[in-house]
Amino acid sequence: MSIKPKLILPFVLFYSLICGAQVIAIENGPDIQEKLQEALILAKPGDTIRLAEGFYSFSDGLSLDVDEVKVVGAGMDKTVLSFAEQESGAQGLLVTSSKVILKDFAIEDAKGDALKVIGADGIYMINIRTEWTGGPKSTNGAYGLYPVESKDVLIDGCVAIGASDAGIYVGQSENIIVRNSRAHYNVAGIEIENSYYADVYDNVASHNTGGILVFDLPDLPQQGGHHVRVFRNKAVDNDTDNFAPEGNIVGEVPRGTGIIIQANSDVEVFDNDISGNGTVNLSIVTYSAETDDENYYPHPKSIQVHGNRFGNGGFDPDVDKAIAGILYELSEGNMPDIFWDGILPLTQMIFGQPDEEKLVLSDNGEASFMALKPIKYMLSLPNVTTSDTEPYNLKIRPLSAVVMEIPEGI
Repeated sequence: MSIKPKLILPFVLFYSLICGAQVIAIENGPDIQEKLQEALILAKPGDTIRLAEGFYSFSDGLSLDVDEVKVVGAGMDKTVLSFAEQESGAQGLLVTSSKVILKDFAIEDAKGDALKVIGADGIYMINIRTEWTGGPKSTNGAYGLYPVESKDVLIDGCVAIGASDAGIYVGQSENIIVRNSRAHYNVAGIEIENSYYADVYDNVASHNTGGILVFDLPDLPQQGGHHVRVFRNKAVDNDTDNFAPEGNIVGEVPRGTGIIIQANSDVEVFDNDISGNGTVNLSIVTYSAETDDENYYPHPKSIQVHGNRFGNGGFDPDVDKAIAGILYELSEGNMPDIFWDGILPLTQMIFGQPDEEKLVLSDNGEASFMALKPIKYMLSLPNVTTSDTEPYNLKIRPLSAVVMEIPEGI
């Protein structure tokens, strides 16, 4: 789409100058696609694009590639950017610039991802809602809030509903805070993938297939996800059937999973409420699919789970998914609150893990536990599981908090 700069004058409804920066006020009306996209193209660093209350309908995706721009609406339920009529574009809004603040608006029914951010050094998403309003469907876009390959990522007070992969997803990024947000009716509610240094706290993940996922996957430029803290969240009542399109990795997540940690290291899960998840409240697993990626380490290590409150779980296991079916069989239907598959490199399965890599379980109330004894399992020997938590009742080594310089006034 080509937009001539001379057209900006009739499209911009109001300007004011604050410390040399413009406030560009946009109201709904004819040609809103061109009005808003032109404002995004012609904005200068320091400008604010202010979207008035209204329901805005777009037929194409929007994009922003200017640093230090604010896009601010009147509220996530008052300023709604609808892409229900979208005919082109891979996402609703694409941001490829840094130090960008997005605040107080909604993106609905995007053809692909709702809000995608690539390569930002500073991206701040405040009170943003992404939603597919027709309910869970495999034809919904994959991701709601979707920053990747970025640094200093803040997601605060956001809502994500109906994504066919993950509602709130941060991938291959560093220095991340996800807080005060809600994820409902997604396949994965909140997912931190192949990322370093993340704090996920004071969120609610409910009525997803899986609530909170901390994954590391092969064949990606950034691997070895580590230092992730998941605390003061509610991962409760995740009960939506998996509706991911066929072939997606997240399509293997069983319905009714609270928290999953897969192939990450230095993950601390504490002070969470985890209950009402019909398959398993918390699972710690190895990436089990075959891969040719020689640099990939598929086993979780240095995982600490302590001070959590576990409620009812395992009452409706999704046995059609492989891991849930195996767990159901091994537990004879008595699904544990915490499951560890026990799989390690062969030398560690024989001689044990280094002390600093061992699983730590402490002060989790009456939570039940089950771990595999993989060698016995593979050889079909008796007693292939254990429920004894005493070997894992080790000293907690708290991870450091994420430190982020957050712009004032957001």
